[in-house]
Amino acid sequence: MVTFTRRRLLEGAVAAPLLMSATRGFAAAGDRPNFTIAVADLPATLEPARELSNVGTRVTYSIFDTLIRRDFLGSPDGGGSALKPHLATKWQRVSPSELIVTLREGVKFHNGDELTSEDVAYTFRDGRLWGDKAQIPGGKPYFGVLASVEPIDRYTVRFRTKAPDVLLEQRLASWCAWIVNKRAYEEMGFEAYSKKPVASGPYKVVNHSASEATVLDAFDDYFMGRPTAKRVTFKRVPELAARVAGLVAGDYDLITNIPPDQMGVVGDYKDIDVRSVVLANVHVLAFNEKDKVLSDKRIRQALVASIDRQALVDSLWQGTALVPQSHNFPEYGQMFVEGRKLPFDKEKAKALLKEAGYNGEPIVYRTMANYYTNALEAAQILIEQWKAVGINASLQVVENSTQMRGPGAQIFNWSNSTRLPDPLGSIWVAWGADGEIQKQGFWQSTDAFNTAGRALEAETDPAKRKALFTEMLDVWEDEAPATILYQPSEAYAIKKSIAWRPTTFYFMDLRPDNLSFGKA
Repeated sequence: MVTFTRRRLLEGAVAAPLLMSATRGFAAAGDRPNFTIAVADLPATLEPARELSNVGTRVTYSIFDTLIRRDFLGSPDGGGSALKPHLATKWQRVSPSELIVTLREGVKFHNGDELTSEDVAYTFRDGRLWGDKAQIPGGKPYFGVLASVEPIDRYTVRFRTKAPDVLLEQRLASWCAWIVNKRAYEEMGFEAYSKKPVASGPYKVVNHSASEATVLDAFDDYFMGRPTAKRVTFKRVPELAARVAGLVAGDYDLITNIPPDQMGVVGDYKDIDVRSVVLANVHVLAFNEKDKVLSDKRIRQALVASIDRQALVDSLWQGTALVPQSHNFPEYGQMFVEGRKLPFDKEKAKALLKEAGYNGEPIVYRTMANYYTNALEAAQILIEQWKAVGINASLQVVENSTQMRGPGAQIFNWSNSTRLPDPLGSIWVAWGADGEIQKQGFWQSTDAFNTAGRALEAETDPAKRKALFTEMLDVWEDEAPATILYQPSEAYAIKKSIAWRPTTFYFMDLRPDNLSFGKA
């Protein structure tokens, strides 16, 4: 684990200008400052529905808008689930499977076009986010429920679903629901648009390099008002020490992914504040059912049962993370299933291994070093916990997610976010029939899970929905295609003079109502 002292950080701050761009993050630009954010990684593209990740969404959230806005900051913990108007001023249920949405008039795209119903229908058309030949397959778990999206007039759109869908409004506020500009998308083509998209958000793209930085300029015609920063730069700085040194030196205004054991050290600087939030997200281990050893669910169950999650939370997160009640979270409201518990039983794990005839076959856990906070440290502890019950486990550090899931994959880490405050927005999106794990063949014993999930999509009765979700949890825990480690916290270090609040999702909200600058 990387540990810093105040002296080491000061030394790094002196050296930082030699290592970093000469551009200062908080340099004045007219009457507004530039705002520079150091992040561990950047998305490959800026096509928002293509980059559904913690790395991608923190950038695309400032470029794009949704019809409806989930009011995360309406709750003190940054996890509010109420919906409020955004690009749409109102919406009305005509029937359980039909929604009429009225658009805000006068909203401008970055190219000067006005937002109309044609842009909305184009965004959600059959063939982009859903349908047999969806351009972006990752959209199907969110919008595979759609039957049609039709303009009624210039500012009115009709959404129809294949069956009653209680979550359609939440889907339209989700991270897969960003509205694209039809004219730009058609003229530029998918790949070019993905590199320099035209949207309606508070900041417009200047340039994007996944290996270096994403640079955005203020869009002064933004419908919520003039953005408070003149320019926003997301700079890729993989090493935590370099991010911290740059913040101390003044090269950066905000940095991400501060490990809990470093929060106090970083926060000791009088001009720096550390702001953290428990995320609507879980770190998980995925098991490859295609693998010869892991094809036996008893071995997967043994891997699950031998993990002391509370020890991970206490040693790596200083108690700031949580061990959840399975893939099941309080923000579901009445859908939350009380009393679930993730197992920790070393003797049961040993018995399962014996029953399965496990004879010390190698099991390799793959992880990237810096993608998730504490990922490498957690992996090292997990290897020892597995060895303690007789599992011949080892660790392989890889450079990217393609290598992690490539040939020979057995165990790899991942994260699952609660994209909608409902099981359909978490366990079903991640592990359902349209999710990447099933599509890539890592989980194959899925019939019972998929049957319950499909029924849940169409069910409207609250009691029946909860029973179906409980059935899905039972199957997921028994088949053990994966297991949850913990619900992590996310800590940001930021200049104290900057007013900004984080949310429980990885959105980094830089809109005028959540970002302002005081005197440094």
